[in-house]
Amino acid sequence: MNIALWIVAGLLSVAYVAGGGLKLIMSKERIVATGPAAAWVEDFRPGSVKAIGALEVLGGLGLILPAALGIATDLVRLAALGLAMIMVGAAATRITRREYKLLVADLTYLVLIGFVVWGRFGPEAFVD
Repeated sequence: MNIALWIVAGLLSVAYVAGGGLKLIMSKERIVATGPAAAWVEDFRPGSVKAIGALEVLGGLGLILPAALGIATDLVRLAALGLAMIMVGAAATRITRREYKLLVADLTYLVLIGFVVWGRFGPEAFVD
């Protein structure tokens, strides 16, 4: 179970650090130009998109670094909860925009994050 949690957390970490990093360095217009999956950006101010990107990067790093370094491992749980809240917001945005096909990806991320939350709060919690 612990290995599965590490693998899922690692993959999620890479996805969130990469995606959030792009939101931080790219302009809103360039993000929209990447394709229909990024059209949600049109509903937000540039500062809000950057804030979401920063939270994603911090959450992605928080899934791995505290546990890997053995420092403040409770932050892994908090990072996972924070990313879950971001994905709930993403799902709500998709529903509002009636982007139901794209909603599937957001819900998949939410399920994977939920697995990490469940595992790290429950059977495979880190002990400080």
